[in-house]
Amino acid sequence: MIEFLNLKPKTFGLDISDFSLKIANLKKKGKFLTLASWGETTIEPGIVEEGEIKNEEALVKIIRESLKGVRGEKITTKNVIAALPEKKSFLQVIQTPRMKEEDLASAIQFEAENYIPLPIEEVYLDFQIVKPLYDHLDHLDILLVASPKNIVDSYVSCLEKAGLSPQVLEIETQSIARALVKNEISLSPVLLIDFGKSATIFIIYSGRCLRFASTIPISSQHLTQAISKNMEIDLIEAEKLKLKYNLKTLEEGGKIEKKNIKNRKVFEAMIPVLSDMVGQIKRCVSYYHTHGTHEHLGSNGKKLEKIILCGKGANLEGLADFLSVSLKIPVEIGNPWINILPEPLKEVPELSFKDSLGYTTALGLALRGIRESN
Repeated sequence: MIEFLNLKPKTFGLDISDFSLKIANLKKKGKFLTLASWGETTIEPGIVEEGEIKNEEALVKIIRESLKGVRGEKITTKNVIAALPEKKSFLQVIQTPRMKEEDLASAIQFEAENYIPLPIEEVYLDFQIVKPLYDHLDHLDILLVASPKNIVDSYVSCLEKAGLSPQVLEIETQSIARALVKNEISLSPVLLIDFGKSATIFIIYSGRCLRFASTIPISSQHLTQAISKNMEIDLIEAEKLKLKYNLKTLEEGGKIEKKNIKNRKVFEAMIPVLSDMVGQIKRCVSYYHTHGTHEHLGSNGKKLEKIILCGKGANLEGLADFLSVSLKIPVEIGNPWINILPEPLKEVPELSFKDSLGYTTALGLALRGIRESN
């Protein structure tokens, strides 16, 4: 059985997505932590598609080269904790009667068939008891985690061929939440949005656990493509215009500031994609509000408190304001250092805050590694 929720010591974090590979390694610095090693390598299209490895040989080469080119301290350990794609995995919080721990595993195996949309023999399955905020009930909350064997096996194969020893494969949503939620506790539900280059991940976190996760096929790259198409320019120029003109908003009523024709054209090109994203967020929030109530979460365990953005796409200026006005929910840029650095620090000299937003998953993986190795 593949371990999703148990870890051996001395590991670094490795995040593989469709278009990039990121490495993060943390070390102790007094009472806190700091970044020891980091690196990012581009993955050409077609090697990994929607989280599925299509060209194992090419990915193995990229992993090896990335480890050689890591910035900061040389990574000496072969032990790695890597992320699995949310889109290819399954995560569910279920309830079971209170029982002895030795009886729980067989009960979970039987109960999982009601939640996993694949035959149990085709997935690797793991679980963890979720410690409640208010423990006054007669049942347990269980975080159930599963991923198809063919997906997991391909990641393990690539890591091993690259000379690494995979200790844990963790669904990326778990890593993101660990990096963004202070002390991994939220008294009220929050929606975490990882706005990436290839897709966007929604995660609702409440209490001490993820409550809902999904991936939508909308990304920061779609904004660039929309500008490129509407303005009949190449993707490189479209990306520059997106970052230059972005989504500036006025304080009065949240109207989009239209200083010149080019700015207006850039905004008009992006608005269909952004409107689609707003609609998807509303559906996610509505689903949680109608299905998310739970006794262990307390009286405010249902109402969504705020939205936290991460991923490189979160650097689009004005995006948080635009979403907040459109959704009537507070939206803020997340801090992937919140459980690593002493407050109020939000970056290290080696890696800027803006760049670190793209390292959220990798930092969450590395954080788990160093916590459980001590």
